[in-house]
Amino acid sequence: MKIEVWSDVVCPFCYIGKRHLEKALENFPGREQVEVVFRSFELSPGASFEPGVSMTELLAAKYGMTLQQAEDANRSVTEQAARAGLTYHLDRVIPANTFNAHRLAQYADKEGKLDEMTEVLFKAYFTDLKDLNDAEQLADLAVQAGLNRDQAVSVLESEEFSSEVLADEQAAREIGVRGVPFFVLDHKFAVSGAQPVEVFTQALQKAAAEASPLVFVEDANAAPGGSCNDDACS
Repeated sequence: MKIEVWSDVVCPFCYIGKRHLEKALENFPGREQVEVVFRSFELSPGASFEPGVSMTELLAAKYGMTLQQAEDANRSVTEQAARAGLTYHLDRVIPANTFNAHRLAQYADKEGKLDEMTEVLFKAYFTDLKDLNDAEQLADLAVQAGLNRDQAVSVLESEEFSSEVLADEQAAREIGVRGVPFFVLDHKFAVSGAQPVEVFTQALQKAAAEASPLVFVEDANAAPGGSCNDDACS
């Protein structure tokens, strides 16, 4: 089974969704035959951010919130992350343009280190408060993922893997991805958002047992899974 995951490394629900999928796979009988591939998706393509502006301030300005409302929203997401075993510091993350991070992930994929690079990037942003705008810090993260630093620097100083990032984003548009995380299992089933572990378990079972057109898998009794698009995270 192949699972394609469209996500952005600065999307808080994408990291949570990644963990929920991993937990579902732990108890899935066919987990050894499952390939998980992360696809590039930029929430803010082409964006630049003023140094020193906090995510709380950005949220408040973008969505017309008070600072207190933005802090409350971040606290709620942080609590969701904690339940998934993740540590978030959303009040201190450094807003970033993620195009180069995605290029680095595409390079890691070529080197057989995509899973490692994806995990390192998520943790670096949400937990370790790294600046993903900074090429030197990205190169250091490449080393953490098991890649050669000099080669990573060479990639970051070039335009390599730009076309791969754009191709992933075009593929997302073609299948109707409007927000991330977005999971496609064997071209049969789609799971949108950081759904509960039980929903991923159900999707894995259905994808393993059936062949059908793309179908959204949801739990009518569960709260909607959080996701992000270029307008909002909810």
